[in-house]
Amino acid sequence: MRKSKLVRAVRAAVALLFTLLLAGGGTGAWILFAPNFTPERTCCIRIYPESDFRWLCRQLEDSAHCRNIGTFVRLAELLKYPDHMRTGCYAVEPGMNNRDLLNRLRRGHQERIRLTFNNIRTKEELAERLGAQLMTGGDKLAVLLDDEAFCDSMGFTLQTVPAMFIPNTYEVYWNISAVNLMQRMKREYLAFWTEARRDRAEKIGLSPVEVATLASIVEEESAATEEYPVIAGLYINRLHRGMPLQADPTLKYAVGDFTLRRILYRHRDVDSPYNTYLHEGLPPGPIRIPSITALDAVLNCTKHHYLYMCAKEDLSGKHHFSASLDEHNRHAARYQAALNRLGIR
Repeated sequence: MRKSKLVRAVRAAVALLFTLLLAGGGTGAWILFAPNFTPERTCCIRIYPESDFRWLCRQLEDSAHCRNIGTFVRLAELLKYPDHMRTGCYAVEPGMNNRDLLNRLRRGHQERIRLTFNNIRTKEELAERLGAQLMTGGDKLAVLLDDEAFCDSMGFTLQTVPAMFIPNTYEVYWNISAVNLMQRMKREYLAFWTEARRDRAEKIGLSPVEVATLASIVEEESAATEEYPVIAGLYINRLHRGMPLQADPTLKYAVGDFTLRRILYRHRDVDSPYNTYLHEGLPPGPIRIPSITALDAVLNCTKHHYLYMCAKEDLSGKHHFSASLDEHNRHAARYQAALNRLGIR
């Protein structure tokens, strides 16, 4: 089978060369094999659904430094490529000839891109960040993230679907569809949650989604990653004792303002399932897309007796940890005094 395919390919190449020789005399081989693209380094040409052949030729001249666009056009028309363009991100290498590039374009042999996302809070921001790197754009992703039936088919709710996204760098095709991207992220989620990680989650009494939810709170609590395991252990202690988490970041999420620097009593009364001052246990889902560092900090949380935490009065972003309410109140008084001195309301 492979031999017959090779024979057919060779015959097709010979026929094409013969046609070119008949059509252009001695220029046929030059049109096929002469280097025609001279970018300084390999570049990528992106073909959108609305792109036409003239647009592609301009891109090849501008970005791939095509020496003779006329020879590319002649060969492309002979191969009937202009009417059969495929979307995608295609690599053009220095010294590439017309034949090799057209073979790549006609067969849809794309380059993968590196899709990266991290430090994301909301689903809207997630869709925008991913969409900006892909042909599909953010709108279609946003629709899926707010589609209850679709999220259910992936094994998540509208509130928990952020847990499916593990911040990292992934190689994907630039023209991947929104649905296929979601399915890819589900596979990456399953790959991340190895048996070892699931076992650690079970030992602390949490499901993978609950780990992601707690990790999102931990990450919002501190700018110091070395504190993550300690904070995670504190909240695990509270959960095991049936105490409300009373996590200020969940109030910021409920209010819709992560810039709050001072939590007031009126914020604690906000009517939201994410208000962990009013509702015991974890909120319905993550309040941000937690990093791998935060996820692993929860899974490897520090064992201690702390039940309370308070930001340090030096406003460094780090915390005092306490096992008793009296000690916590002393730390809190110093922190409040620092805010007062600075006029932070």
